[in-house]
Amino acid sequence: MTVILFWVCIGLLAYTYVGFPLVLALRARLFPRPYQLGDITPRVSLIIAAHNEAATIGTKLENILALDYPRTQIEVVVASDGSSDGTDEIVRRFDHRGVRLLSLSRRGKAATLNAAVKVCTGEMLVFSDANSMFHPHALLALVRPLADWRVGGVAGDQRYLRAAKRLGADEGERRYWDFDRRLKQWQSAAGHVTSATGAIYAIRRELFRTVPEGMTDDFAVSTAVIDQGYRLVFASGAIAYEPAADAADAEFARKVRIITRGLRGVVEGRSLLNPFRHGFYALQLFSHKVLRRLMALPLLLLLAVSPWLWSAGSWYPWAIVGQAVGYGCAALGWVFRRGPIGRTKLLALPMYFSLVNLASLVALANVVRGRRIVAWQPRREVSTVPGVGSVR
Repeated sequence: MTVILFWVCIGLLAYTYVGFPLVLALRARLFPRPYQLGDITPRVSLIIAAHNEAATIGTKLENILALDYPRTQIEVVVASDGSSDGTDEIVRRFDHRGVRLLSLSRRGKAATLNAAVKVCTGEMLVFSDANSMFHPHALLALVRPLADWRVGGVAGDQRYLRAAKRLGADEGERRYWDFDRRLKQWQSAAGHVTSATGAIYAIRRELFRTVPEGMTDDFAVSTAVIDQGYRLVFASGAIAYEPAADAADAEFARKVRIITRGLRGVVEGRSLLNPFRHGFYALQLFSHKVLRRLMALPLLLLLAVSPWLWSAGSWYPWAIVGQAVGYGCAALGWVFRRGPIGRTKLLALPMYFSLVNLASLVALANVVRGRRIVAWQPRREVSTVPGVGSVR
């Protein structure tokens, strides 16, 4: 029985981290589904949900107003979720430049976004975070796939920058998103990306569905496009820059929040897991958003059963040594996370991998207990964004 458990865990890990990405790559190459691109400039409503974003909101609005997109075709709406740090006052300074402030009582991000959409007039809705700085051509690139009527939503390319004080978590996160970007390209080439990221994405106005509380808003909004029979694709030229976390504890808390809301989103949107309705996308969603977020369970089980197999064959001692080295590097990465040693790939990647999987265990416990995370409290750091100034 122990041997069976060992190989089941190995199989799950191999499929999730190696097998399924290979399936995506082959599918994109063998069964491509191209879509039309067009140089269009539809009227867009760009929505920013903000809570206590005084440190970044001014820079964000300057960034948006300087985009290479017809100014008359952009409606900017900042929905302030009970901000008490001067965010509203900063936004009001942009009133003469066409920025609209929707000042709300504290209600959580989902309710804030729902309220913002109700006042929007654009035919396309663009969502972004207060600390995400767009490349000058990002908006033009983001709407190009919407020239194809079959495309209902477009996910942009979120790129993490080096934090002001680089840590191992910073390096690990940037490597993770490099890999995730490649997955999105394969997914988009043959069907749908699994979901969009809140830094930058767009959907057709008529496809918006009310965001339920406790769900990741970008997942709920973007996957609703797929549920209504339209494609969700990836625009690699629609780049938004964000500073990577420069504190591992802050990154851990953020991951717990994101994974908790993400798992809750899959539970709420479980109809998307129906392969008879959504075909390959159902497998993609299960592999990407469920299995990958629950890999901590087979990792723990593998760690528990491996010592019992030390004398069962020549392979098993190597598996035990491999785990010991991997988790040892993760521990060293944590100890030296504030110095140059902790930023080396040898330590940073195992540390980030362990950090994410530990966060997924906490998130799973939250979901099992029925705990919902409604409100959010941003923690912003200063970071220089190439070509678009600094995030403050």
